[in-house]
Amino acid sequence: MIRAFFILIISSLFLSGFSVASAQRQVPDNPVPFEEWLEGLKAEAKENGISDQILNAAFDGLTPNPKVVELDRRQPEFTQTSAQYLEKRVSPLRIKNGRKKMAEFKDVLDPSAKNIAVQKRFIAAIWGMETNYGTYTGNFNIVRSLMTLAYDMRRSSFFRKELLKALQILEEGHIAPDEMIGSWAGAMGQGQFMPTSFFAYAYDMDGDGKKNIWTNEADVFGSIGNYLSVHGWRPDQTWGREVKLPDDLAARQALVDLTHEPNPPRSCKRALSDHSKKYSLDEWQEMGVRNLDGSDLPKVTSTNIEATLLMPMGVEGPAYLTYQNFRSILTYNCSNLYALGVSLLSDELK
Repeated sequence: MIRAFFILIISSLFLSGFSVASAQRQVPDNPVPFEEWLEGLKAEAKENGISDQILNAAFDGLTPNPKVVELDRRQPEFTQTSAQYLEKRVSPLRIKNGRKKMAEFKDVLDPSAKNIAVQKRFIAAIWGMETNYGTYTGNFNIVRSLMTLAYDMRRSSFFRKELLKALQILEEGHIAPDEMIGSWAGAMGQGQFMPTSFFAYAYDMDGDGKKNIWTNEADVFGSIGNYLSVHGWRPDQTWGREVKLPDDLAARQALVDLTHEPNPPRSCKRALSDHSKKYSLDEWQEMGVRNLDGSDLPKVTSTNIEATLLMPMGVEGPAYLTYQNFRSILTYNCSNLYALGVSLLSDELK
């Protein structure tokens, strides 16, 4: 019995990354011993203005997290169809919770959206997609996760940069070290920003001198909105619309052929390669594209909106004309299904 208990304790310590030696065995590709590597990292952080106080508080007792290495090595299995993906993310429960949360935080969300010039339904939709309206932001110690991935050799340069930025966030006092939690890969807060994105887009909406994307909803909403605004958001437009294609199969197939643009933009090239070239709404109208109910596409007098056609499920599936704002959403997560999820959810939250 005692022997079994002793074995259990030893096993628990090993799995939790208790010792430097055991943790280092979980990151076998790095030839430099972990303690030596960490000292070098701390020296670089000091050169960047990080104090001993923050370094001690951030790294005290930390070793690489084997679970993070496991998650990073694991290749995801994409077994969901496009329809299943959208059905799960734009579910009746998520719509219901979103409307409830928008009402609950109306006094914060409304002025934040107005000040940042992004419609509140889109801010709420990203909030819902990223962390289920702030109810799940991850439970990993961000410094430990980034330290693990920086020590690992697979993408060490990228994560070392993120780790140094995370330490800068702590140095500036935006959040306490024990409160800096998030995803295993380092995304933080209710909007899931990486540390470099934090410095590029996080927004001090309430003017208290801190950008608290973890527990301050004003800063959360302002930061999400600011991200979209910086990436070309048009407050006078929506994201696009689901449309009806011509009934004639040959005409529909001709429109499908438009989705093979030979030179899509370099930014988010993978997702945008499934979009057609840009045409004005008048031109789409001439090609036989209509609103879902069969009515004519909008006539825009001030400026003729350009749109790309997206058919994520093929010629027999739903079709969408997507505007500039859809591309802004793509910069948040370069996935057409993600952007569609945000867009369709936003329509339900309107």
